[in-house]
Amino acid sequence: MSKRVLTTESGAPVADNQNSASAGVGGPLLIQDQQLLEKLARFNRERIPERVVHARGSGAYGHFEVTDDVTGFTHADFLSEIGKRTEVFLRFSTVADSLGGADAVRDPRGFALKFYTEEGNYDLVGNNTPVFFIKDPIKFPDFIHSQKRDPFTGKQEPDNVWDFWAHSPEATHQVTWLMGDRGIPASYRHMDGFGSHTYQWTNAKGEAFFVKYHFKTNQGIRTLTADQAAELAGKDPNSHQTDLLQAIERGVYPSWTLYVQLMPAAETANYRFNPFDLTKVWPHGDYPLRRVGRLVLDRNPDNVFAEVEQAAFSPNNFVPGIGPSPDKMLQGRLFAYADAHRYRLGVNHTLLPVNSPKAVEGGARNYGRDGFMALNAQGRDAKNYEPNSYDGPAETGRPLSAPLAVSGHTGNHEAPLHTKDDDFVQAGELYRLMSQDERSRLIANIAGGLSQVSRNDVVEKNLAHFHAADPEYGRRVEAAVRALRED
Repeated sequence: MSKRVLTTESGAPVADNQNSASAGVGGPLLIQDQQLLEKLARFNRERIPERVVHARGSGAYGHFEVTDDVTGFTHADFLSEIGKRTEVFLRFSTVADSLGGADAVRDPRGFALKFYTEEGNYDLVGNNTPVFFIKDPIKFPDFIHSQKRDPFTGKQEPDNVWDFWAHSPEATHQVTWLMGDRGIPASYRHMDGFGSHTYQWTNAKGEAFFVKYHFKTNQGIRTLTADQAAELAGKDPNSHQTDLLQAIERGVYPSWTLYVQLMPAAETANYRFNPFDLTKVWPHGDYPLRRVGRLVLDRNPDNVFAEVEQAAFSPNNFVPGIGPSPDKMLQGRLFAYADAHRYRLGVNHTLLPVNSPKAVEGGARNYGRDGFMALNAQGRDAKNYEPNSYDGPAETGRPLSAPLAVSGHTGNHEAPLHTKDDDFVQAGELYRLMSQDERSRLIANIAGGLSQVSRNDVVEKNLAHFHAADPEYGRRVEAAVRALRED
């Protein structure tokens, strides 16, 4: 039986629902892509008033201090000299659950950091994993729908979770992270943070480097088993919030050391796999970690709603010396995050204290006016257009980062293939890095969910992914699933 045709909101047939339109193979995404923008814009408006994702969060203020010279790679002012400190706000979160969910659950954790720099706010929006489940933002609403509550049963369904992963082999690497020991951190203080995406740094000479951020916890990694997490979630659903709040209140300030990996822009084209693929890491042997500075949290918010719930992070909030890369997921988020905040908090959400830039007195200087909760009165003689003859704020003519080269034809392109692009190699490498005990827990976690799937074909498709990652990995998952399904 033929399937019904997928359409846009206006009823037009969708030609490609897996790949966003880009300017040439591997180029930036196009604003003319109706399906992508419509999906992301509609997705952002699905819930009122909590975030669709990352709804349950905790946060704290602190500072970032530069410890090592990186001026050869970026001219960002807040990284310009050793010893320089910048105020920050960091929001942690679970991804899939609602605002009323528990902290101790198996889920990626958001790691969203706002730097209040002297050149404006810089938002670095990442997770506690270096990779993600998908590589194209056009799949993001579907992915989240598969992980959230089913519209009929009102609860998360293994059939939906594993069916999506069965059709998304690129998820195998992140699934291995999620189902492993680090899938349930013991607290927010005891986990690493990552920018996850690839970003661009530009130095004073205009030379471009692509960069990945790694925040290594100085408290050490601590995790919970599935049984420990279930018990803790029942005793204290707010366990991670409680831990963070109390640690800071008693003067035990959590800290992380920031390292970066740097790839010269000229090396991206011939690297053995696509360096802008969010489902992959850069091996440290190719691009070693370079220390940058130290992040410390030392002050709790006075009001969780005003400062944690209303905190808005947008990865398109760059500062001079830092910019985007052709990472498709990043490109989609440049639009989606800011749009979500305009919907949730209103067009004037940047006037809220937690979001307002500290670089300019009285908040951002621009010609935006009015809207809900408008506080941006500029005086009777101020003009609301530009250019003008009245000494209003004017452009600098200096781009924040180096331009990205593009070529080819517009269209819905799959990501460019490099010599060793593969959805399974890194998942297998991660599995082989684990101890035997870690592997056993990973297998049990995967089998516990996959064994509940009702359709045999969905189970088989997922098993094929684990077999492709590593033969032992696949055999052990298959045997564990079979044993549970036969009980």
